[in-house]
Parts: sequence; C-alpha cells; structure tokens
Amino acid sequence: MNNWQAVTDTEHYREAHPALFRAQGRYLRHLAILALAVGLYYVWFFIQFGISYEQLTTGMQQLGRYFFRMFVWHDFLNWPFGYYFRQIGITLAIVFSGTITATVIALLLSFLAARNVMRGPVTRFVAMFMRRLFDLLRGIDMAIWGLIFVRAVGLGPLAGVLAIIMQDTGLLGRLYAEGHEAVERSPGRGLTAVGANGLQKHRFGIFTQSFPTFLALSLYQLESNTRSAAVLGFVGAGGIGLIYAENMRLWNWDVVMFITLLLVAVVMTMDALSSWLRRRYITGAVIPLYKAE
Repeated sequence: MNNWQAVTDTEHYREAHPALFRAQGRYLRHLAILALAVGLYYVWFFIQFGISYEQLTTGMQQLGRYFFRMFVWHDFLNWPFGYYFRQIGITLAIVFSGTITATVIALLLSFLAARNVMRGPVTRFVAMFMRRLFDLLRGIDMAIWGLIFVRAVGLGPLAGVLAIIMQDTGLLGRLYAEGHEAVERSPGRGLTAVGANGLQKHRFGIFTQSFPTFLALSLYQLESNTRSAAVLGFVGAGGIGLIYAENMRLWNWDVVMFITLLLVAVVMTMDALSSWLRRRYITGAVIPLYKAE
C-alpha cells in the first residue's frame, strides 16, 4: 500500500511540476556525458603514452614491496635520532624564517595591488604591475626557486629560506590584496568624514576587516610550507629533505617512513596551534557593549 501511494505521489508531482522533472533528466544526461568523457580521457591517456597493463601491474607490485619495507624497521634502536631531529629543526627554522619574512613583505606590497586602495589614474597601473609581479613570483615552483638560489648562494638553509620568500610573496601578496578588496567600504567613508589620512584609513578601515583573512592565510601557508620544505632538501637547500634523498637512494624505506611520521606529527602539532590562534583571534569571544553592574 505504501509503495503504491509513493508511486501515486510521484506521478502527481511529475504532472504538477513537469519543468522540474525535465531539468532533473537533463542534469542526469549531462552527468552521464561527463562521466563518459572522463572515462574516454583515461583510455586515451593510457593509449597515447604507452602505459601497458603489464607496466601498471608491475608498478603496483613494486609499490606493495616498498610499503611492506616501510613498516619493517631494522635495527631501530641504533638509528641516528639526533641527526634526524636536528634536520627537522633546521626545516622548521627554514619554514618560519621564510614564511614570516614573506608575510611581512607580501602584506606591505598587497596594498599596492589592491584596486580599492590604488584608485587613481596613475596608481591603477601600479596595482596592475604589482599583480603581474605576484603572478611571476608564484608561477615559479618552490623547487625551481630552490635550484636557482642553490646556484646563487650555495648549498644550505639560506637557499631554502629565499625560495620560500620568493614563492610566498607572490602567493600571499595576491591573496592579501583580494582580501583587502573584499572589505566593506563604509568604515573608510566614516574615517574620511572625521578627517583620517590615507594611512589611517588603510590601517583601521581596511586592514582591521581583512585581518582574519590575513591571519588564516598566513597560518595555512605556514603549515603548507612545512610539508613542501621537504622537497627543498632534494635540490640541496637543507633540512629534512636531505634525509629523504639520502635514504631513498639507499633504499632505506623504513627510515623514510619514520621521517614521514615525524613530519606528520609536526604538521598536526602546528595545525592544533593554528586552530587555537584562529579561535583566539578570528572567532574570538563576544564582548558586550554594556555590562550591568
């Protein structure tokens, strides 16, 4: 009886809302076409680049062997733990130095790229130039910047710090500028009415509103750079990536897994700290305008 009633209700709704059901049919057809296109793309990809079934199965078997060796730790107690933790400390030093420096530079330059700040006929060209500069800096991968600075200043953490500064200045500068442009303009008009100068309007009318975005992006980039900085060691910029490169060449997959777990623990700790800072400075506590005695 219930099934018959459900069918009857469906038919009633179909007659009452034919356009809605036609739209649902078009949506399902578009979804089926999209799924077919994705499947055909994968078929074309494997055929075009010569990836055979035997190569795929062999690769999966090799991955299985690697994962098995990752969880069998030989002679664990005699590993050079001091060296490992020292390299993690160097990686964190590289990340903090590079990210904090890039944050300061990007924040200062972001006002020059914000269109609601640079509204004059001449300053618009400055904003456009700054945006193209940010695109150039963030368009080059951190590993490429690492290779460039390793050639320029030599092996070591300095090359890693400079690589992070270059990429993060472009990335954060563009995101900060977009955060400035998204603020409400009414506070700026109010500050203008009471005689505030341009710097005061940018500080209290724009940055006060964009500060939550600024903090959230900065904290996220700090976490992201902790993961990405491992790649810098492969190009000679120091840090934990050096241990990755050494042990991968020696097929010490157990050490690779141990270092990976340490790095994950560090990222989780930083994420917990970032969450606390977001709650403290973005969400905050409700402050009443008037408190009764």
